[in-house]
Amino acid sequence: MSEKNGPHPSYFSQIDVSHGSPTPMVPSGMAMYAEMTGLLRALLAAQDRQNELIEEMVNQLGAAQRQRAVELGQWKQANPGLARSCRMAAEALSRIQTEYLETLTEEIGDNFETLRDGEFMLNEFVDRFGPRIAHLNGLLQVLSQLSATPDPSNSPNRP
Repeated sequence: MSEKNGPHPSYFSQIDVSHGSPTPMVPSGMAMYAEMTGLLRALLAAQDRQNELIEEMVNQLGAAQRQRAVELGQWKQANPGLARSCRMAAEALSRIQTEYLETLTEEIGDNFETLRDGEFMLNEFVDRFGPRIAHLNGLLQVLSQLSATPDPSNSPNRP
């Protein structure tokens, strides 16, 4: 076998740490203050622009929300009976949801150890209670938005 005695690639690089070029001169105090003032003014201008954009965004979102509220108010005025029915349904469904939450919390209290230690049991619990509570919340939200504001003269807990 013949062995080549050529140059071997270097696996390490060398860094020259000797004093190289002289360090640049530090600007005078006045020049440094002028530069800092310029940077602060640029920062302030950018912040002002950012504030304008945020203000625009808030106005856009507020306009959409106001439009939605107006449309909802018009719907309630056009459908007063249905709005009252939605209110009664929302109140009834809210009571049902409260009872369901009581059942759910009792189940957790009774089976805490099993749920904590067993992934299968936890998945069964979530499959059993999760979709129903999610759907109840969605229905309540829709009914509450469509419902008429309760009439204070018809309140059941009126003194």
